[in-house]
Amino acid sequence: MTIKSDHRALYLQVIDRMKQDIAAGIYKEKEKLPSEFELAKTLGVSRATLREALRLLEEDNIIVRRHGVGTFVNPKPLFTSGIEQLTSVSETIRQAGMEPGSIYLSTSESLASEDDIKRLHCNPEDSVITIERVRTANGEPVVYCIDKVLSSFLPEDFLGRAESSIFSAIEESGETHISYAVTYIDPVGYHEDASPILETDPETALLVLKQLHYDTDDQVVLYSKNYFRADKFSFHVVRKRV
Repeated sequence: MTIKSDHRALYLQVIDRMKQDIAAGIYKEKEKLPSEFELAKTLGVSRATLREALRLLEEDNIIVRRHGVGTFVNPKPLFTSGIEQLTSVSETIRQAGMEPGSIYLSTSESLASEDDIKRLHCNPEDSVITIERVRTANGEPVVYCIDKVLSSFLPEDFLGRAESSIFSAIEESGETHISYAVTYIDPVGYHEDASPILETDPETALLVLKQLHYDTDDQVVLYSKNYFRADKFSFHVVRKRV
C-alpha cells in the first residue's frame, strides 16, 4: 500500500508508516531494511522524501544507517525512565524486571585536579576518590560509570570496601544527605573508552549523563559521569507550563 495524502507533508506520513510497520513486526529489530529504491517504490514517494523521513527516524534512534552496509531497525530501549526523581541505575533496572549488578574496574585516590576543583569546589590539596565501574542488567553491560567524590565525605575504610553503594557510604555518618542533582545530557557516537567497555557496535550511540549531586546545604558532594547505551535506555522529563 502506498502513502496517500492526508494534507500533511509526505515525509511525516512516511515516518508514521515506518513506525507502524516496525511496531507490527513487518520490519523487525536489528533487521536490515529494504533498499531506498525498494522502500520508496513500496511507499509511493520520491527517494528525497524517503531520505528525509529516514534522517528523522535516525535522529529519534528508531533506525541506524551503517555506511556501506544498509539501514537497520534499532531495538526498543529496555529501560525508560523520567529524570525528575533521583533514582539509582539499579532501581531503574529492577523496575524493568531485570537483575542489576556491578563490575568494578578501578578505585583510586589522588589530589584534586583542575577539573575537580571547579566541579567539587574544593582546594588543590584536597583528596579525591575516583571509582570506575560497569553496571549490568542480567549480566549484560549497560552503563559505564565514573564517580568522583572528596575523600572527606567517605568513611576512612572506603577504599577497602569500594564495592558498597557510594550514596550509602556518603550518608553513612548521618552528617551528609544527598538532596538533589543537576544533570546534563549529551548524545555521543562511538567513544574510545566507553563503547568497548559496554561491548557496543561502532554504530551504537551513547547517552552521557553528567551529574553534580548536592547536599541539603547546596554543597557539591559527588560528580558522576555515566555512559548509557542508547539502545537500552531512554529518558524523558515532564515539563509544566508556568
